[in-house]
Amino acid sequence: MAADGAINTGTAYQPHVLREYALLADGERGALVGPHGDITWMCAPRWDSDAVFSTLIGGGGVYAVTPADERHVWGGHYEPGGLIWRSRWITSDGVVECREALAFPGDPDRVVLLRRIIAARGPARVRVLLKPQARFGRDGSDDLKQHDNGAWTGRTGPLRWRWTGAGGAHDRGDVLAAELTVPAGNHHDLVLELAEKELPDDLPDAGREWAATEAAWARGRPDLAGSIAPRDAHHAWAVLRGLTSIGGGMVAAATMSLPERADAGRNYDYRYAWIRDQSYAGLAAAAVGATDLLNGAVAFITQRLLADGPQLKPAYTVDGGPVPAEQRLQLPGYPGGADKIGNWVNQQFQLDAFGESLQLLAAAARKGQLDTDAERAVHTAVDAIERRWTDDDAGIWELGDRQWTQSRLACVAGLRAIAGAGAAGVDVTRCTSLADTILARTARTSLHPDGHWLRQPGQDGTDASLLLPPVRGALPADDPRTVATLHAVRRELSRDFYVYRFRHDQRDLGAAEGAFLLCGFMMALAEHHQGDAVRAVRYFERNRAACGPAGLLSEEFDVTQRQLRGNLPQAFVHALLLECAGRLTGGGL
Repeated sequence: MAADGAINTGTAYQPHVLREYALLADGERGALVGPHGDITWMCAPRWDSDAVFSTLIGGGGVYAVTPADERHVWGGHYEPGGLIWRSRWITSDGVVECREALAFPGDPDRVVLLRRIIAARGPARVRVLLKPQARFGRDGSDDLKQHDNGAWTGRTGPLRWRWTGAGGAHDRGDVLAAELTVPAGNHHDLVLELAEKELPDDLPDAGREWAATEAAWARGRPDLAGSIAPRDAHHAWAVLRGLTSIGGGMVAAATMSLPERADAGRNYDYRYAWIRDQSYAGLAAAAVGATDLLNGAVAFITQRLLADGPQLKPAYTVDGGPVPAEQRLQLPGYPGGADKIGNWVNQQFQLDAFGESLQLLAAAARKGQLDTDAERAVHTAVDAIERRWTDDDAGIWELGDRQWTQSRLACVAGLRAIAGAGAAGVDVTRCTSLADTILARTARTSLHPDGHWLRQPGQDGTDASLLLPPVRGALPADDPRTVATLHAVRRELSRDFYVYRFRHDQRDLGAAEGAFLLCGFMMALAEHHQGDAVRAVRYFERNRAACGPAGLLSEEFDVTQRQLRGNLPQAFVHALLLECAGRLTGGGL
């Protein structure tokens, strides 16, 4: 606390290791909750808006519910089948919980953040702080006012906000602070609303908001009882659903600028919808019968294909707009990272996006889920592949324009999948012939003498991403190239059932970067494709365990330090976890 009685929120809540954060999400935006009950990250009103709480990367804003007893230990869990989180603290004389959620499904124009303080054992004494700061902390909270009904209102940058349930809070130098005591066995609700437009006149009813949120999560929940890991499968579905906007666009991650490796300069903004990631999520949804996610993915990709055709971008905003160019914010960043906003991805061409889009549309066709627009999108994707498959592209890892083998095999898989899906109007002969041509040319240029696929022509070394096209139908499981590539990845890129993308240089794999959890799940699917159930399950179990109490997975896992690296949560990792959970039992497509 400062000498004048003001509260220094900049030093009160410092970043934690990523495994200690939980995600709240409603489809339109997401928030990370830290172990001290602080909302350390939230963009408002949309995924790609500026953050209003950004202490995660050294910005401003705080909203914290923390036990008053300094001696406490933290834990927490999600309620089954949704993103309703319960922070839980054991104190010297009781147990305090804070039930937390973004009202679901989210309103694109208005954030409703629900927090319910629960006296689980003994009375709950908590300290509460609120200081919204728009534009990553550059704007303070102005026009603070308490109304006759007890609600507080204010503005920060372009955002209006209202806070109910904290009538006893005091203004402590543009921070609202309160100390609450909830009697044993009771609860107390706090509701924070934020919007760029005028907020509705009526105050929110916390009980109704909670009931509606619970019911909405329950309505969409697929039946995953037959999966290999029902609890984690439901959680993966909830993460993907929470990252998916009303129009079907799914952000690749809820956060930005979290380093994949400390001091390596790899920090990206993933608050946008990648075509590849969206396809992976839709394919996982098709495998487990999650109709909402499947339909959303098909709708979003259909619209993008019809709008942009062969000029399809690798990524878009969730409403289909262009991704802004990368820039710096002049913030400290997460420790070891930077503060990059935006992404250069739209300057790239990624050929595999067309192949993966066709794989998704084929899966939807097999379930009778293609409308006339989606059927038109199929033809657009086939035309684009035919026109552009010889072009250099940036590939799945976005490393520079080359003749990446994975991109071409992904197109082979997509063409074969749509040829066999029974979709109306598909020229089966054309698709099959084009797939054969691409495969033959790629085999002439990109095979190692021992028979495994090379990453690109003339470059030694394989790539874990090459495991997936055969699973998707590019090649049979018993094709010698499929078998040789699996052996090569096991030998060169797998350690202790974690898998690395590719070998950067002669250093140990873990010295160059973390294990890629996506690739670990790819390996599980590839082993299953080969009929090796034991190995498949070992890879699945190893990689799904690389998380913290909230069960969230990032892109990379530092095996030595057992730490998550990169943006959190990473959607395509949860998509492959969900697909594995459905397929490793023998179910799915």
